[in-house]
Amino acid sequence: MTQLSQAVQDYLKAIHSLGGAEQMVSPVAIASRLGVRAPSVTGMLKRLAEANWISYEPGYGARLTPTGITEARRVIRRHRLVELFLTRVLGLDWSEVDSEAEALEHAISPRLEQAIAAHLGEPLEDPHGHPIPTREGVLAERNLQLLSECRPGQRVLIREVQDDHPERLKRWQQLGLVPGAIVTIVSYEELDDLFKVQVGEQIVPLGSEGLVGIRGELVPDDEP
Repeated sequence: MTQLSQAVQDYLKAIHSLGGAEQMVSPVAIASRLGVRAPSVTGMLKRLAEANWISYEPGYGARLTPTGITEARRVIRRHRLVELFLTRVLGLDWSEVDSEAEALEHAISPRLEQAIAAHLGEPLEDPHGHPIPTREGVLAERNLQLLSECRPGQRVLIREVQDDHPERLKRWQQLGLVPGAIVTIVSYEELDDLFKVQVGEQIVPLGSEGLVGIRGELVPDDEP
């Protein structure tokens, strides 16, 4: 297959990340995700539709075609494999690797991609807990809940964290809010928008903004 342009790959990945494999995604949401102006999004969506990467309804939105899903997941797979390689092999901090992977995901060949995957043992998740699509394009589906939507008394197993905010990632790492950690929502003050979250032996006060992007699974009360 001919290598797609970086712009096309970025659009397909952005649409996928916004849920475009299952539903229509608005041009405004795509523009916001990519940090571009809406008029340029409209033009690109028309071209992607002509090439059968997406289904596009002007004024409504875009949805990936099966071919578009396959290509989007190829890009996502390369991105997440590169992130894991940079942290596990080269020792970069997890707060540094998203921007590096953004550049490298467009440059590595399928052969190098598979060599990295083999070297890492065909990993299932990237450093931030996001599932890595398989070589065949299968992406594990998970029903996760935002930590900021949980309420007092609930225990949550953190599964993944948003990876595009370096300072927030550094803070989460300091606090132990990382994939694999089990946290308890101790209290929530709605007027002040203030959570108290127990992480290990410490209780951490955080507003909703400090929890944005942390997702997990509720832990049953009878589970240790």
